[in-house]
Amino acid sequence: MTPDFAADSATSHALHLLREIAPQVLGVLARKQGDFAAAEDAVQEALIAATTQWPVAGIPSNPRGWLYQVALRRMKDQQRSEMARRRREDAVAIERAYDEPFVPPPDAELGVEEDDTLVLLYMCCHPSLTPPSAIALTLRAVGGLTTTEIANAFLVPEATMAQRISRAKQSIKTSKVPFQLPTDVDRVERRHAVLHVLYLIFSEGYTSSVGAELQRTDLSNEAIRLTHAVHALMPTDGEVAGLLALMLLTDARRAARTGPNGELIPLDEQDRSVWNQALIAEGIALVSAAFSSGSVGAYQLQAAVAAVHDSAAQVEDTDWAEIFALYGLLLQMSDNPMVALNHAIAAAMVKGPAFGLELVSALDGDARVSGHYRLDAVRGHLYEMSGDAERALTHYRAAAERTTSIPERNYLNTKAARLAVVR
Repeated sequence: MTPDFAADSATSHALHLLREIAPQVLGVLARKQGDFAAAEDAVQEALIAATTQWPVAGIPSNPRGWLYQVALRRMKDQQRSEMARRRREDAVAIERAYDEPFVPPPDAELGVEEDDTLVLLYMCCHPSLTPPSAIALTLRAVGGLTTTEIANAFLVPEATMAQRISRAKQSIKTSKVPFQLPTDVDRVERRHAVLHVLYLIFSEGYTSSVGAELQRTDLSNEAIRLTHAVHALMPTDGEVAGLLALMLLTDARRAARTGPNGELIPLDEQDRSVWNQALIAEGIALVSAAFSSGSVGAYQLQAAVAAVHDSAAQVEDTDWAEIFALYGLLLQMSDNPMVALNHAIAAAMVKGPAFGLELVSALDGDARVSGHYRLDAVRGHLYEMSGDAERALTHYRAAAERTTSIPERNYLNTKAARLAVVR
């Protein structure tokens, strides 16, 4: 939902706040006005106005109400303009001047007390859309991800993703999807798409694919909040519980993942004493209950992997054999190259780096990942494990050139530099 432009330090706080409230405002506006596409465009206009005005005039006392009123005003202007065009009248639709600071009415008059984000989530995951389009649209509307970030998550070109999102918005408009809380049937039909969207939002927040920051806690926190809400709607669903457990167990390591200058600290070098033990306990309880409830799904297996990592007091205590077995089960139900890469890493820890490299080579023909930086990063790691510094150096450098995350690029370049010194 946020505009696709880089933010400088003066606007970073405003942008974090806008990422949090924009989906809420879009949800209210779409519900009250009944036009998702027009509401999305209007909120975009309001976001641009906010990023221009707030750093100068200050963040308003009710930022969500401010954003809602500006978006509503823009939407009504668009409606007037369209009516004028259709009737071929000479009058020009009223064009508001957004470069003037906007002063919202008292809070009681704003009409945005509701948080329709969960409703918006289910609406965007409507079965009338293809699963890829539904997920892409939801990441844009609910997650606040840019087109570039969504394209990175799907491993497709940005232009392809832009077309997909545009078609999805048009489908929502023509299908007259009702904006309402999901029924029990809706929850079952849309569960897969909803969970996948929440997983991708959390993943982008936990490890940002672009920019100077490794983590974007606004995204990961919102994903956790919404997954808690879905879990409240479907408390007996093992996969919902599994996804929530995965998020909590992963987020528990947040404080240890970066150094004082925002640099990436890998899992095996983290200070485990600062891991959030309350989140770990909650996550383990959730995944344990989910496993005992019956059938096991992909999110439960990923949560189980996270639980094994989090249960190890020291990196040497990690039960890699169990992790290797869990990823093996996950591969049987998921044709995901990133799962295959993690499986290869676990294989190397159990059976040696040569076996891990053999598994990685099977991905060379997979177009989804053949040019991805993670393929080179994993190869670099495995060659380093095997003692082949020359090849490890080559792959670390290749991975650094391909990633768009500055912290990851710095980490990979540092790994390469250290190998170059000891060669």
